[in-house]
Amino acid sequence: MSINDNASLDTSRMGGGGGGGGRGRGPVIAGGGGIVGLIIAVILVLTGNGDMLGGGGAPQDTGQGQSDQRLAEKCKTGADAKNDRECLMVLGENSLQDFWSDQPDLAKALQDANQQFRGPDKVVVYTGQTQSQCGTASNQVGPFYCPVDEQIFIDTDFFDIMERQLGAQDGVLAELYVLAHEYGHHIQNVYGVLGEAQKDPQGADSGAVRVELMADCFAGMWIQHATETKDAQGQALLTDISDADVTNAMGAAKSVGDDEIQKKSGGGVQPESWTHGSAKARQAWLLRGMNATSVNQCDTFEVSDPNNI
Repeated sequence: MSINDNASLDTSRMGGGGGGGGRGRGPVIAGGGGIVGLIIAVILVLTGNGDMLGGGGAPQDTGQGQSDQRLAEKCKTGADAKNDRECLMVLGENSLQDFWSDQPDLAKALQDANQQFRGPDKVVVYTGQTQSQCGTASNQVGPFYCPVDEQIFIDTDFFDIMERQLGAQDGVLAELYVLAHEYGHHIQNVYGVLGEAQKDPQGADSGAVRVELMADCFAGMWIQHATETKDAQGQALLTDISDADVTNAMGAAKSVGDDEIQKKSGGGVQPESWTHGSAKARQAWLLRGMNATSVNQCDTFEVSDPNNI
């Protein structure tokens, strides 16, 4: 994957979480719009782990102000993104923001739902552990999107775990796929479909699986158009995506399929417990997004069996 060395990076929507201890809090309670007491599920890209379901009340101090400045100082150009994973996440966020903010069919769908596009409040990159309004974030639970404060949390050390323990191939696009998947959950949250995961949380054709596969499809749509995205000065952020890059991204999607994770854990495959979809389905929906001409083609709720398309 070729990154434009001269592209300018914008860190204004990035955050850097501080380390530290602390536990996840109770179930996330979201108020507003007259709907009080709605429990929102935190969507985890990899594990389906319920530990991160938590955190109402006042936000915790993550020390992001100091870290925001650190990112601004070290992540200035595409060349920095080549040499630093945190800066790569900045570039990925910039590319995703540029892509999704300029999608006419998404804008129309949001308008029909009385919404308009907004990007995540922050993409928080950290190492080790930090706090979110959905509880404690760490690489043990994987990257996730917190709908309470509309922030994405990415522990950059997790990519090593993904490669070492889950068998994913190392590669820039494979890592950006993870970010693009979480960004997809934000799109779902704005549109109003994210809550379907909580209504029907387990099973091969459950709402949870359909939500996850839709996010994979959205990630594929971004991959399809990633080389068209630009910085604030109109320079391309990414200039080439090779077949090998796509293979690595597909491998990452396979590695986080529920059946693959269950096999690696030494247990049998139990579709009734799935929360994210099979390896085959995750690859299929990612590929579907790479060929999609409309967000409507990513509607996993319009197919009878999302694991076989």
